Amino acid sequence: MTSTFDDFWRDRRDERPELPTALPEAWSFGATPAQADDLLDLVLRGVKDGTASSFWDYEASGDRVPEVGDIGIVTDSAGAPRAVVETTSVRIAPFDEVDADHARAEGEGDRTLAHWRRVHEAYWRAHSEDPRGFDPRMPVVCERFRLVWPAPATTPPAPATTRPAPDPTAVA
Repeated sequence: MTSTFDDFWRDRRDERPELPTALPEAWSFGATPAQADDLLDLVLRGVKDGTASSFWDYEASGDRVPEVGDIGIVTDSAGAPRAVVETTSVRIAPFDEVDADHARAEGEGDRTLAHWRRVHEAYWRAHSEDPRGFDPRMPVVCERFRLVWPAPATTPPAPATTRPAPDPTAVA
C-alpha cells in the first residue's frame, strides 16, 4: 500500500492510464469505523455495487450530488485508500419508493428491501447531517457504481453436487 493519496493515484494511473489525471474525491462508507470496513469488504468482494445517501444531507453539507462517470477513492476506517469506483447511475427517489433491486445492490444483510429500509431509517435517524433527519418521503440518492480497482475478489465456486453411484441391486 502506498503512503499517500498522490502515490496511490499515481500507481492506479500507471496501471490504467485512462483514469483522470486529477486526484478524485476520497471517502469511506458509513458513519463508523466498523461500517467503513464492513462495507468496503462487500465492495472488494464484488457483493456491493450500490449505495444510498440522503439528498437532504447533500443540501446541508453543500456537497455535490454524485454524477454518472464520477471516479472516487474508497478508504478504510483508517483513511487508507483501498479501492477505486466509478459511478454508473444516479437516481433520486423518495425513501419509501426505493426498490428491491437497489436494496440488493447495496449488498447488506439479507439484501432484502425490508432489511434495507430498517437499516437505512436507523442510520439517518442517528447520523443525518440535516436536522430533518429521516422521513419516509425524504429524497434518497440511489447510486450504483462499478469497482475499477482492484479487480473484485472471486469466491470459490460451490462444490459440485455429487450423486451416489447407482445401486446395482435397485430396480429401475
